[in-house]
Amino acid sequence: MAAATTQTLPLSSIYPINTLMELTLNNNNSKEVTTGTIYCTDEVSNTIVLKKSLVHTTLTSEITVINAAVVTDRRIITPAAADEKEGEKTVLPNVSRRMVEERERRAIKLMEESFSHVNQQASPEGQKIFDKLLKACNEVCWRGESIIVLGEIRVDPPYTSNDCVLIGKGGGLDGHSLERVKNIVNAAAVK
Repeated sequence: MAAATTQTLPLSSIYPINTLMELTLNNNNSKEVTTGTIYCTDEVSNTIVLKKSLVHTTLTSEITVINAAVVTDRRIITPAAADEKEGEKTVLPNVSRRMVEERERRAIKLMEESFSHVNQQASPEGQKIFDKLLKACNEVCWRGESIIVLGEIRVDPPYTSNDCVLIGKGGGLDGHSLERVKNIVNAAAVK
């Protein structure tokens, strides 16, 4: 069956998921035949994703992305043959809309949090120092162009160890914490 005659149907109808198919491709006027299980399709990019089992290798499968426009012919191989030959009859997991929405909310929250760690007024060196301190101390924020570490240590521009000062006297942090921040600032400035 020629693929050009059914282009009005969605790709998911033409190439059903979990179907073992043989596709004939027209690559630069040469015919190429490939076989695999339809893993998914994408209407926007007009692509088909094939999954093939690999034998005698540590890899489990090979994924091939094919532009649907180069498919000139397709043949469905029976599901029984797929189970016996390829062993690729894969059941895709159920997707819960609630779980997807929750993942999206978490991703947006993390993105907004990471944007709050960027200071447009700070120099690139200052942003680099901030990122290193954030990785080491977790509780770091910007106050103007100064970096506040654990709410009690301030690092002022030009962000050297000499610019680190203890600002909170009764918060529990001491000279050891200040020295640790100075060491992190020195290490970040060297790299």
